[in-house]
Amino acid sequence: MSSVYCLVKDNAQANKVADRLRISGFSANDISAIFPDKAGTRDFVTKNSTKTPEGVAVGAGTGAIIGGALGWMAGIGALAIPGVGPLIAAGPIMAALSGVAAGGALGGLSGALVGMGIPEYEAQRYEGKIKEGQILIAVHADTSEEAARAREIFTEEHAEAISTGAEAAVPHSSR
Repeated sequence: MSSVYCLVKDNAQANKVADRLRISGFSANDISAIFPDKAGTRDFVTKNSTKTPEGVAVGAGTGAIIGGALGWMAGIGALAIPGVGPLIAAGPIMAALSGVAAGGALGGLSGALVGMGIPEYEAQRYEGKIKEGQILIAVHADTSEEAARAREIFTEEHAEAISTGAEAAVPHSSR
């Protein structure tokens, strides 16, 4: 099992990528996204309530915190990562990041990404780009064919920093 990662520049591109992934057969439990919680991502917020542990989330949705093609993703919430600031995360990556936010873990976002199987140099690059406003999208792939399909979608949608890594710590729900 592996994950395929990429960076996109804005919410519109993230929605387009997520919609294509869904149409091609990836489930809500396969796709994760991390957004910087800046004014631009406020466009996605439609409901503020929380289902995550107190102190971890600064606001989370019960099902529809973000709209468009991303609204169907699982485990959506807002949290603060030490050294990075407020983020909106969705999908299986939310569980890994919640632990970092709750514990104030050293290493912040890049440490959590390394713990999920992303090489350290890629994790640091992703953290820097997220701080600059880009959006990280990750897709769980059970087979090499699924990984190739995700990479193809990322490439066709002009995503950047496309990478594949072995999965490590992110729990994955069965389909």
